Amino acid sequence: MDVITITQLTTHLTKAFALSVGAFSLAMFLTPFYTFMAYRYRFWKVQRTETTTGEKLEVFTKLHAHKFKRNIPTMAGLIAVIAISVITLLFNLDRQQTWLPLAALAGGAAVGLLDDVINLRGLGGGVKGLRAPIKFLLISLVAAAGAWFFYYKLGYTSIHVPFIAQPWELGWLIIPLFMFAVIATGNAVNISDGLDGLAGGLSAIAFGIFGIIALLQGNFGIAGFCFTVVGALLSYIWFNIHPARFFMGDVGSFALGTSLGVVAMLTNTLFLLPVIGLLFVVEAGSSLIQIFSKKVFHRKIFISAPIHHHFEAIGWPETKVTMRFWVIAQVMGFIGLLVALAGGSIG
Repeated sequence: MDVITITQLTTHLTKAFALSVGAFSLAMFLTPFYTFMAYRYRFWKVQRTETTTGEKLEVFTKLHAHKFKRNIPTMAGLIAVIAISVITLLFNLDRQQTWLPLAALAGGAAVGLLDDVINLRGLGGGVKGLRAPIKFLLISLVAAAGAWFFYYKLGYTSIHVPFIAQPWELGWLIIPLFMFAVIATGNAVNISDGLDGLAGGLSAIAFGIFGIIALLQGNFGIAGFCFTVVGALLSYIWFNIHPARFFMGDVGSFALGTSLGVVAMLTNTLFLLPVIGLLFVVEAGSSLIQIFSKKVFHRKIFISAPIHHHFEAIGWPETKVTMRFWVIAQVMGFIGLLVALAGGSIG
């Protein structure tokens, strides 16, 4: 690497860190305003009482009875969404690199906000929010719009497979692949949002690693977006660690998940997403396994799903589950970064 390249890298790294600090500062500034509104207008999360398959949530209710005794506002993800959007629109807007992740962030946030508002009003029966098929349809529409732009406007037609020199040419088939990545990641992050600090910490780690990858690729706009997300999330985590002052809600989890899937596609590192985001895969997978087992075999595999509630049920304190998941996520993030460096995803 020559001196000019190092200078360029340093310049863009400085900008990326500045964007991160800016998002953190703006989110911290906005938090008191959100908190005032949340407590004045009672943004209390209405806890669902039924599982996806219709049974009573007995184990979960017992584990989190202490939380139900105090009113905890939801929809705090709005703070991060606003901070990320403002910083990106003002300082890091680029058609090729940041339009799409920003649009995915906004689209996912819109779906999540609708779900949260219905939850706050106590609608939706035992589910207390949008029904799963409706949420899936709405997120699919967001993913489809993004896939159209990705293929027709940005011209992506192939995907990189680690350790294979030639890219995998897909043509128009990259559209359903893009949709799958966005839908799966959006739902996985949403499912992971079940313990104080869990989804925020896992997301910050994942975006941080993808930010490093994008920076090394020379995708400086994407890198800046990723570090902007990290900055906003650090502000959120400050207030969300146990005992949480507020929850991000679906407006935050869907926004983060959909934009993370887009970032993986734009950096051409889709195959690294299950590595870097392994715990998102495990969280979503445990829920799917539980649902399948109950429907087919009429028995549960886990005491409670997703798996973070299973560990709670066997006696792990909530803070231990969260911090151990953070450690695993960091290890997997570094493994994903090593695969990116060795497998040809960079350069």
